[in-house]
Amino acid sequence: MKLAEVIESLVSERGLDREKVIQIVCDGIRAAYEKKYPGEAFHITFNKKTGETEVFVERVVVATVEDDTAEISLKKAKVIVPTAELDDLINVPYGDKVGRIEILTAKQVIASKIRELEQLAIYKEYKEKEGTIITGTVHKSERAGLSVNLGEVTALLPREGFIAGETLRIGHPVRALLKEVLSVAVGGYQLILDRASAEFVKKLIILEIPEVYEGIVEIKKIVRIPGYKTKIAVVTNSSDIDPVGTCVGVGGARIKPILKELGHEKIDLIGWTENVEQFVAGSLKPAEIEKVEMVEAGKARVLLSEDQRSFAIGKLGQNIALAARLVGVEIQLQEVAHAGGINFSDFEAREKAEQKEKDSPSTESEDLEN
Repeated sequence: MKLAEVIESLVSERGLDREKVIQIVCDGIRAAYEKKYPGEAFHITFNKKTGETEVFVERVVVATVEDDTAEISLKKAKVIVPTAELDDLINVPYGDKVGRIEILTAKQVIASKIRELEQLAIYKEYKEKEGTIITGTVHKSERAGLSVNLGEVTALLPREGFIAGETLRIGHPVRALLKEVLSVAVGGYQLILDRASAEFVKKLIILEIPEVYEGIVEIKKIVRIPGYKTKIAVVTNSSDIDPVGTCVGVGGARIKPILKELGHEKIDLIGWTENVEQFVAGSLKPAEIEKVEMVEAGKARVLLSEDQRSFAIGKLGQNIALAARLVGVEIQLQEVAHAGGINFSDFEAREKAEQKEKDSPSTESEDLEN
C-alpha cells in the first residue's frame, strides 16, 4: 500500500484530520532520518501529486564549498532555488536512505502520534457529554469490568460501577452514566461509565419525567445504596402539582421504567419540606411514624410502634442509614411502648442494626424488600 493510501485510510476509517495525519507521518520519517544521520537538520514534506514524502536538509550557499555536509555552491543552489544568493540557507534534496531499524523508529513515532490524535478526537467528542446517560452494547468482560461498545469507541463500565446483583449480558444493550472522560487512555479506555451512583438514578428520572426535565419538579437531594434502595426528596413551587405523585405517575407508569432499569432496587420518593420533623418521618418510608421530636440540633427522636421498627430499620439497617443521609440528621428510634432508644446515626451503623434485628423477635416478620 502506498503512503498516500495509508493516510487516506486513517482519515476515512478513523475520522482524523488529513493535514494532521500528514504532519504526523512527516514527523515519523524525520525521526528515522535523525536517528540514522544525527547532526543533520532535516525537513520532510509530503508531495500530494506523487503521494510520497520528500526529504530535504539545510545547506548554506557559499562561493567555495569547504564542508559539503553543511554547504552548497551558489551554482548548485540556483538549480534548486533559482533565487538563491550567497549566505542563504536553503533546503536541498537528500539522497541517502534509511535502514530497517530507522523505519521501525518511524513506525513507532507515527503510531504514537496517531494514538494521541485519536484520543484528542474522542476527548473533544465526548467531554461535553460527560454526566449524561448514554446507551451502548456490552462487548466483552474483562478483569476491570465490562467493555461497552458505543459505535466507533469502546468505554469501560468498571466493576465498582455495577448495580449490586445485576447481570449484564454480552451483546445486550446497556444504559449508563458517562461518569468521566479522560484526556489520555488508561488501560485502553478514555470513557468511564457508571450505574451505581445516585447521579445515575437522578439522570434517569430527568430523562423519564418531563416535569423534572423542565424544572417544574426539583430533585432536592438523592441518596442511594445501589442494588438496595434510592431515596429521593422532591419539591415543586406549584401548588397545583404533587411532586411525588407526578414522579410516580398514574398506576406507577412513570416510575416503572426506572425501576425496570435498576432491577430489584427500590425507590422511595419523599416530598421535601423545611419542616425537619415531617421530613424525617417521610424519609423513613415505608415505616409509619407516630411522631418525630428534635432532641437537639442534628438529632431526631422518632416514635413508632414495635411492628414498624423493622420497616424503619430496613434490611441490614440500610433504610434508616439512607434516611439519615437524606435528611442530614442523626436518627434515634424509640418504640412507643418502651423508654429506651436505638441509635442509627449513619451508614456505618448498619451492622449494629443487623445484630439488633437478630436479637429482637419483631425482626422475624421484617419484609426483606424494605
